[in-house]
This record gives sequence, structure tokens and C-alpha cells, in this order.
Amino acid sequence: MSAIYSVGQAFSVEGREAVAQAVYKARAVLGNVEVSFGIVIASVEYDFQAVFNAARMQIGEAPIFGFSTTGELTSTGSHRRSVVVVLMVDEDLDVRSDWLPVAADRSTQSLRELLDNLDLSSEQKGLLLLAADGFGSDYEEMVQSLPAGRYQLAGGLAAGDMRLGHTFQLGGDRFGEAGLAGAFLAGEHLKVGIGVAHGWQPVGAKMVVTASSGQWLRTLDGLPAAEGYARLFEKPAREWGQPPLNTLVRLYPLGFEEQDHSLTVRSPLRMEVDGSLRMNVHPREGGTVQLLVGSRERCMRAAREATEQALEALEGESPRFALLLADVSWQMLFQGYETAEVQAVQAVLGPEVPIAGGYTFGQFCHPGGAHRPGLLNQHIEVVLFA
Repeated sequence: MSAIYSVGQAFSVEGREAVAQAVYKARAVLGNVEVSFGIVIASVEYDFQAVFNAARMQIGEAPIFGFSTTGELTSTGSHRRSVVVVLMVDEDLDVRSDWLPVAADRSTQSLRELLDNLDLSSEQKGLLLLAADGFGSDYEEMVQSLPAGRYQLAGGLAAGDMRLGHTFQLGGDRFGEAGLAGAFLAGEHLKVGIGVAHGWQPVGAKMVVTASSGQWLRTLDGLPAAEGYARLFEKPAREWGQPPLNTLVRLYPLGFEEQDHSLTVRSPLRMEVDGSLRMNVHPREGGTVQLLVGSRERCMRAAREATEQALEALEGESPRFALLLADVSWQMLFQGYETAEVQAVQAVLGPEVPIAGGYTFGQFCHPGGAHRPGLLNQHIEVVLFA
């Protein structure tokens, strides 16, 4: 039989009830068949212990994978405080999933252990899904340590409330805060296409990272990072360390200049009260950066471009389901236009392809081929299943 994908979404005060309703809606489309794999994307506002317990009970024995988000995406647009469940049925599909806790600065070792648990070898062809802690700091190094292989990579950094500083991930029979979840999907007929793009452009302002420590970018051109933003936007430096600017700073990421003159986008999580930028990578000292700004129009084009990339990778096969992972900056940028990025994807795919996803603090991507696995910021990632 061909693969079947069904998406259910539910809103409720309690996470347990939201999961139960979302699974019920997804199962209503499938009928009485055995589920092969489940994806759970839930608002970080829920009690994740209740979310996980309900997902395990309602989905049954099938492997599951999921993460917390600040906003959920479906075919109807962007939403808040809901649970989105994807159920996949494919009798030829082999899926393994797991979750591990991650100690500070030990994500690479945790990834190796996770891959061992997933029994992933370099010769296997399939899709590796990863979800990590959005407040962590060394996942760039982690993803670059992935072993070479024929598999593709997608996923991202789970999002959470900046005030509380925690995110959640779930995989297999475990879940937790600040951990690493993974799922490996393999099957003779599994076909996946991945596309990524962003809508941020440089404005011509260049600065040099003159001091950094860990995930904190301390100074730009010898001054606290907040002073650099103050000069460019004519807002006092002290205001950049306070709400709302301390988190809205994500709308103005930095492009790190590479040797080939390309820009690697790196997004601040927030501006600290001491004027430093907290990142989820280790910013390199001495690097030249350019300030970037985005627009809804450019992001709409980027969403279409990412979808077209993913569709082209399917090599003529028709997509059955789209997993959509957008940076939280898109959620900020599209306030008041909550269906815009989904409509851009649907403009390429058509309205009949079900969509599920959420906002993340970063995106993992390895489309396959000669591309290197990487951690992205500020992008939208479209993962099409055929």
C-alpha cells in the first residue's frame, strides 16, 4: 500500500486533552489501520509531561518524535496554544526514535549515543529527524560532526519562552527538557525532498566581532553589542537590553562573512542587560558581520523558493505531506498576517497537500548529495514526503 499521512490539530486548556483530540481527528481520516510513525508538535505553554503521556497512550506502540514550539503551523495558517499531530501509515517503513538528555557542551557525544540507539549507519538511506534545545549553544559543532552517509537530515531547535528559558523534545519512550530527540525513517519507497531559504538581506552596515565567550557575543567594534544596534537604529543602548527590544532583536540578525564572500545568518536569542547578544552558536572572534533586515515580501518569496527546491528534489513524484519548520523570527514578522507563509507554500503545492509544523530557534538541514549538514538560523525549511 502507498503511504498515508493524516494531520490533526486541537486547542484546549490542557495538553492532555489537546493531544487526545488531535490524535482523534488524525485517526478519523485513517480508519482502523496500524500507525507507523507519529509526529507531535505542541505549544510550550502546555505541561509536556501530560503531552508526552497522552501521545504515548493515544498513538499506541508506533515510534514518535516531537518538540515544543511558540506557534504551530497547519494548512490553515499559524496558531497559538494548540497541539498538531501527524500520523503516518506505511507498512514498508522502518522507523526508530529516541530521546537523550544533553549535558552542557556535550551535544556531540550525545548525538553519537543517539545515532547508536537509532542504529544509523553510513550505508543507510533515509531521513534523520533531529530536535534539540533552542537555548543550547554547541549544536553547530554537533551537526557538523554527523557521519557521512546517504541519509538526509531535517529538524530544528525546539522553541520556548524566553522568560522561562526551557524547551522540550520527545522521542520513542522518553521526553525531557534541554535534550536531543531523533527519529530515523527508512523504506524502499520513502522519498523526501528538502528545501530551505530566508528573506533577510544586508543593509550595508559592517562590524567586527571583537569579543565573545561561549554563546555570548560581547562586543562589536570594541563596544558592547547593544551600542552597535543603538548607533544603527537610534535607540539608546539600555533599551535594547529591556523588553520588548531585547527579544525583537531577533528580527535583525547578523550575517557572518565567509571566505567565499557568502553570508552565514546567525540570529540572537536576545540582548542581555549587559549589552551582549546571547546566541545559540559560538560566535567567532575577529569575524566581520553585516546587519540583516527582513521583509514579509522577501520571506514570502523565500517560502516559495524553499518549496520549489523540495519539490524539485522529489524528481517528479507528487508530495503527500509537507513538514514546515520556520524560524521564530517569521512568527514575529508575520504578526497580523498569520496565514501568509503557509499560503506561499500552498501557492506551489496546491491546497490539497496537508501541512504541519512549527516555529523553531534554528533549523537542521542536509538535503543529501554534496551539501554538508548544517545548522541554519532565520530560515524556513520545507520537507516534502512523497
